[in-house]
Amino acid sequence: MPTSTVPGATLYYEAQGSGPVLLMIPGGPADAGVFAGLAARLADRYTVVAYDPRGNSRSAVADPSLDQDMDVHADDAARLLAELGDEPAYVLGSSGGAQIGLNLAARHPERVRVLVAHEPPCVRLLPDGEEVRAGMREVYETYRADGVQAGMARFEALAGMRRRTPDNLGGPSPAGAGAAPGAGPGAALAAMVARIGGNLDYFLARGLRPISDFVPDVAALRDGAPRIVVGVGAESEGQLAHRCGLALAERLGTAPVVFPGDHGGYGPKAAEFAVTLDRTLTG
Repeated sequence: MPTSTVPGATLYYEAQGSGPVLLMIPGGPADAGVFAGLAARLADRYTVVAYDPRGNSRSAVADPSLDQDMDVHADDAARLLAELGDEPAYVLGSSGGAQIGLNLAARHPERVRVLVAHEPPCVRLLPDGEEVRAGMREVYETYRADGVQAGMARFEALAGMRRRTPDNLGGPSPAGAGAAPGAGPGAALAAMVARIGGNLDYFLARGLRPISDFVPDVAALRDGAPRIVVGVGAESEGQLAHRCGLALAERLGTAPVVFPGDHGGYGPKAAEFAVTLDRTLTG
């Protein structure tokens, strides 16, 4: 599978289809595999590229002791897009990947045609943002004191999210992506679940706080060339990231687009999500 060398890391990505580039950026501890079902349904119209953000799964980082940096993440995405072609790309970012996408559109507007930011956890835009930030610090302290499982349980409670399982992740990766040659979709799905499980320590230690503390450059996004669309889940109303999405849309002066499913609706509702995404990108 192809890789892209960027300062301090090597990015793994998966590409399929033909047409304009559609870059998919996963959030938190997730990797490209969560978009497999969605990508397969859009590959007849787009060159769909999904990647593992640096430090996750197959994207090795030179120094995993460093906290994640949202500017570095955005620059990684811009460099990858530059390798893929000269034309501005369509971009879908989900959760923490939406935070990366927002920073990409602000820092490198020439690389983005349309960004769909699906439930970005920009908690500092909330009226109770400081309380939520304190909760994030408690998640980190719980992780440091009691380990990954306790930290994730505290995080999921704060976010109001249900625990992710193989049934509500994104489905099996394409053939050969993380599974042995000739392995069926069940083996690919198991490989993806194992990879993401292996990312939880890095997410809690190095990613949670920078991702949730990031504040999008609303002025740059409102005045820039890329069209910015905020997506929220039809089944995630009241959850933290949904509330953040509404707060961002209000700041941008735009109406949010409701996507099928919950915070990870691109997985179990990939077919319906693909229809809404295509309509949103081209509308």
